[in-house]
Amino acid sequence: MTTQTNTPAPAGKTGFQLPTWAGSFGFQIIAALIVGLGLGLLAKYTGSTKTSPNALGATLQTIGSSYVSLLQTAVVPLIFTAVVSSISNLRAVSNAARLAWNTLLWFAITSLVAVLIGIGLGILLQPGAGTGINQEAKYTGKSGDWWAFLTGLFPKNFLGLGASTTVTDGVATTAVSFNVLQILVIAIAVGVAALKVGKAAEPFLNLNASALAVIQKVLWWIIRIAPLGTVGLIGNAVAVYGWDTIGSLGKFTVAIYIGLALVLFVVYPVLVRSHGLSVKQYFSGVWPAVQLAFVSRSSIGTLPLTQRVAERNLGVPRAYASFAVPLGATTKMDGCAAIYPAVAAIFVAQFFGIQLDFTQYLLIALVSVLGSAATAGTTGAVVMLTLTLSTLGLPLAGVGLLLAIDPILDMGRTAVNVAGQALIPAIVAKRQGILDETLYNAPRNGDPFVDDADGTVDVDGTAAVDPAPAAAPAGRDDRELADAKA
Repeated sequence: MTTQTNTPAPAGKTGFQLPTWAGSFGFQIIAALIVGLGLGLLAKYTGSTKTSPNALGATLQTIGSSYVSLLQTAVVPLIFTAVVSSISNLRAVSNAARLAWNTLLWFAITSLVAVLIGIGLGILLQPGAGTGINQEAKYTGKSGDWWAFLTGLFPKNFLGLGASTTVTDGVATTAVSFNVLQILVIAIAVGVAALKVGKAAEPFLNLNASALAVIQKVLWWIIRIAPLGTVGLIGNAVAVYGWDTIGSLGKFTVAIYIGLALVLFVVYPVLVRSHGLSVKQYFSGVWPAVQLAFVSRSSIGTLPLTQRVAERNLGVPRAYASFAVPLGATTKMDGCAAIYPAVAAIFVAQFFGIQLDFTQYLLIALVSVLGSAATAGTTGAVVMLTLTLSTLGLPLAGVGLLLAIDPILDMGRTAVNVAGQALIPAIVAKRQGILDETLYNAPRNGDPFVDDADGTVDVDGTAAVDPAPAAAPAGRDDRELADAKA
């Protein structure tokens, strides 16, 4: 852990200065949410629509989509280098296999609790009854299925990339896509192979660590401008969808957000407290990543910040966090793969007048706990819902009914996903006795970038500062190594 010293302002310096809290990342995100909400409402009520945006609507749309594009640009190199680095870092952890098993176990436990909450809310609130919507909605998008999951494990090329070309009015447009699941398979294979090779692979692992540090530094810059992206993303969501879109599906929207709130503000705090940790410190530590996840709607895009808060705020050892957090970003989805498909499946059944029995409720739970990995390389919650509906034999046309409000729901779903992706590594680290509780209980300053004061980064991806002239306390790496050996 690094330290900072405050340099006194030069004598006689006058002028207006912002208070310290105004410069914090959390305050900037909240302020951007308010500004974006106001601009979105202004755009909507001045005639901006999704198909015909006015000048303000188009500006908000461009800002939001450009920011998401920036986040997505670094996804492929980030996942590859982070997973390879995390596997190599596990060399320093003597109980790596036990940590991996416990991580997956707690992923499953919390997903089961979340899906049970979703089923309970679906039965209690009856979100699909009396909506007043006709049954003509059709869904023609991609459907999730287990066979596609199995075949999707095999990469078609080294980077797991794909391209599709469409021709419109004689103009050909090519779009490049990537499959997160295939990238994970490739990175895991390369990382394990590097460990097996041994000393001869050290130059490659060092190069990978350096590449990861560079990619993370670029991502820190992108995340630093998140308040600007927030204005565009929230403003565009309000301008395009507004509150009237939610009206006909109000009960369903309320059910989803009640479920998300129960997981985030009840289940997670109970887990934190039952492990002897402070609930306040958990929320203050993870909040920067939750805020970014809410506005960006991307667990992968939030991954660098999620890993940073897990290490710096929650005290998870870097060697373990660099393995658990990237894994969680692709498979730990309490919002998208547990709460949402459970409530949505019950909504579809009620909407079409289909009575579900106990076996089908069990299938919902089973698919939600095991199915999140099947959607890792696809479009997340929507494909997860089609997987659930097809498993239960429910009409896929029901998906079309819910697409109109999906972006609004996705904000809350992603926020809960990220909160869980940081929580589980902290719980597992606590149970295994390797959590840095001094760091966990340290005061927060609201700025996740506090260690980037001099703008330099070590090859392990952490910020560096000049060493103090006096003897410094043991570094974070030293503590982690001691914990791992213990």
